[in-house]
Amino acid sequence: MSKPMLAPVRWGARRGAVVLLASALAAGLAGCAGTGERVASIVTPYKVDVVQGNFISREQVQALQPGMGRQQVREILGTPLMVSLFHADRWEYVFTLKRPGVEAQTRKLTVFFKDNVMDHVEGDEMPSEAEFVASLSSKRSNAKVPQLEATEEQLARFPKAKAPTPAAGAAAAPVPQPAASYPPLESSRR
Repeated sequence: MSKPMLAPVRWGARRGAVVLLASALAAGLAGCAGTGERVASIVTPYKVDVVQGNFISREQVQALQPGMGRQQVREILGTPLMVSLFHADRWEYVFTLKRPGVEAQTRKLTVFFKDNVMDHVEGDEMPSEAEFVASLSSKRSNAKVPQLEATEEQLARFPKAKAPTPAAGAAAAPVPQPAASYPPLESSRR
């Protein structure tokens, strides 16, 4: 005796129902004035800060001296963002910081070499490290830092804890003495 075959569920019918339901929901939301804007304001994607290149501070530029070798310049400024095959006598440093809601910051610095030693530097005015850090935290509110030390009046509100005293007849447990010498960390193989 064979079992009767059940009719397979048609995906096409289900898919049609899902599309119909989604269309009805979209039409219902579209009819409400301002709903689309409210939904879009709630569902906003997270936007990350985009940092490209090497940040170069004013202090780093001031540390450069004409006559330095390429390796010395690389140690101070880092690896250049662009080194052209057609212009091997210059290194380009470009720094870009893009943050949501803030205008993008772009700074450029070009280091020129002559006979494999640094000749001169051209580029934008670079901020000091402190100025750059201050520009990063401009979005944050300047909340007052709370005082972390308690005053004598605040400490007086709490009762002082008394040290526990041992019972009159109870003997204090002996404190074990630390070992005088320790075994070697590695076994000797001889």
